Amino acid sequence: MDDHEDEAPQYSGPSKSQLKREMHALQGIGKRMLDLSNEQLDTLTISDTLRRAIEESRRIKQNEAKRRHLQYIGKIIRQEDDPEAVERAIDAFDSGSEEHTRRHHLAERWRDRMIAEGDSVAGEFFNYCPGADIQHLRNLVRNARKDLEKQKNTGQARKLFRYLRECVDEAEA
Repeated sequence: MDDHEDEAPQYSGPSKSQLKREMHALQGIGKRMLDLSNEQLDTLTISDTLRRAIEESRRIKQNEAKRRHLQYIGKIIRQEDDPEAVERAIDAFDSGSEEHTRRHHLAERWRDRMIAEGDSVAGEFFNYCPGADIQHLRNLVRNARKDLEKQKNTGQARKLFRYLRECVDEAEA
């Protein structure tokens, strides 16, 4: 009887190629973070180490040093609590991404419902986004409804949408 027939190959973890692909993906996230403004970067829930590494990378001018520092940023991102959440938050800033489009449509639906139905929907929205200023929200809804009734466009619906989008972004961050 041959002992080699009974042996099944043992899984020894991801291949070297797979690890490289994952590392390049994390470096891509880091590169996208470098393109964010300071205000956008402040909205991300990232460690202080990663924030300092991004700020340092923005000061580096030499190409090879930038490349090595980007590898370092990728390593830090791998150690973050939830790298996928960071990527989703960055996607929300990218106007062509699915996440950005989803949040945009969500805010539009809330705006349309609030203008059509009023304060009851504002209460529902407050349950969805507890950080929202309910008084400010009701004021924006009232002004947008007045615009609609008078068939004037003073931009009140747009103001309401912007506020809703900010609240949605905060709630989902």
